Amino acid sequence: MLTTINYKKGRHIQKRINAIVPGGCHTYAKGDDQYPEFMPAYITRGKGCHIWDTDENEYIEYGMGLRSVILGHAFEPVLNAAYNQMLKGNNYVRPATIELECAEEFLSVIENADMVKFCKNGSDATNGAVKLARASTARDKIAVCEDHPFFSVNDWFIGATPMDAGIPEVIKEMTVKFSYNNIESAERMFSDNPNQISCVILEAEKNDPPKNNFLHKLKDLCHKNGALFILDEIMTGFRWHLGGAQKKYDIVPDLSTFGKALGNGFSIAALAGKREYMETGGLHHNKERVFLLSYTNGAENHALAATIATIKFFKENNVIDKLDKQGKKLKDGINKASNDLNLDNYVSVIGPNCCSVYTTRNQDKKPSQSFRTLFIQETMKRGLLMPSTVVSYSHSDKDISETIEKIHDALVIYKKALNEGVEKYLVGRPSKVVFRKYS
Repeated sequence: MLTTINYKKGRHIQKRINAIVPGGCHTYAKGDDQYPEFMPAYITRGKGCHIWDTDENEYIEYGMGLRSVILGHAFEPVLNAAYNQMLKGNNYVRPATIELECAEEFLSVIENADMVKFCKNGSDATNGAVKLARASTARDKIAVCEDHPFFSVNDWFIGATPMDAGIPEVIKEMTVKFSYNNIESAERMFSDNPNQISCVILEAEKNDPPKNNFLHKLKDLCHKNGALFILDEIMTGFRWHLGGAQKKYDIVPDLSTFGKALGNGFSIAALAGKREYMETGGLHHNKERVFLLSYTNGAENHALAATIATIKFFKENNVIDKLDKQGKKLKDGINKASNDLNLDNYVSVIGPNCCSVYTTRNQDKKPSQSFRTLFIQETMKRGLLMPSTVVSYSHSDKDISETIEKIHDALVIYKKALNEGVEKYLVGRPSKVVFRKYS
């Protein structure tokens, strides 16, 4: 049954927020340009995997706070830990004992790391890793995987995207690229930049797993050429394995970064790694000091409490197994619905079960923003908010089966749009990619 959705209050908020906040939000991936034009859902509350907007429309959410809410919204063990910690105060003039407790808890599961430094977001962590690499190698260039969409808000990465306004050319020239699962591209990159690359940074896995021992070969190539090997586990950490994707794939990085699911939506990230690199940001060494990570709110006590509670919940419950199980049910169900309608060449769910995405292709079987927007439009009409198909621990069998039913109905409209033209069914303009030159 198609739900009637009203966005009267949402449209009013949309005008107000865009008048005073650039882009109408504080994270580009949440912007109006990423969603159907006339469906401005501004969220007021969430519980588990369900959320409600200003007009009291209810949705089953996928993507879960850009993959940060791994257990569920307002998840009581985490929420209570943060609340109880706030009752004791949240920020003192000297380190709190919970900083040690959280560091020990973190290092108990990220076994390859000797030291950890907490911060507030993934960009801080990756920027810290890059700074340590540059300091330890006395080199400037950074190698990033071109197949992975985002590493940092800092100039060294944004300068390598189409949205590079305001970044000096000299900084843009310091970032070079290679392809995932293509060791030859990395070899050429090092050959073209001899003794210039300080580090390689990549995700352990995105949509495709590493093939032919790629991660290990890349690490060997880095060390052969005097560069550090950095794994960005902002996305994979606490989804692929409690010990990170590095544990799953038995690879020991020099440095690695974590965030997103680490605090179940609370603002917390971590830079971890080998002592020989990490300690240069500290006090007890005789090397040149690195100004690593230093923030007034870098170790907010309530976020650390949330992190400890999240890790302990993982230790005591089969979170990873459930994410895989529920993600597989969702993937298989959507792909079956698509196949039943002969849409498998247009709409399919790809990637790991725990962190999957869907394809939206046009009549020429090419990726299409218009058809992506149509899919989001039709699923939102039916009470689903899903920019991706990422599940949480709170997604029940009932949530999954209800989602598959509703997606089947949405795909009926998708098929009509393929046959009759998407403009007949899409209301408003198509969504846009984040990284573009102009608005």
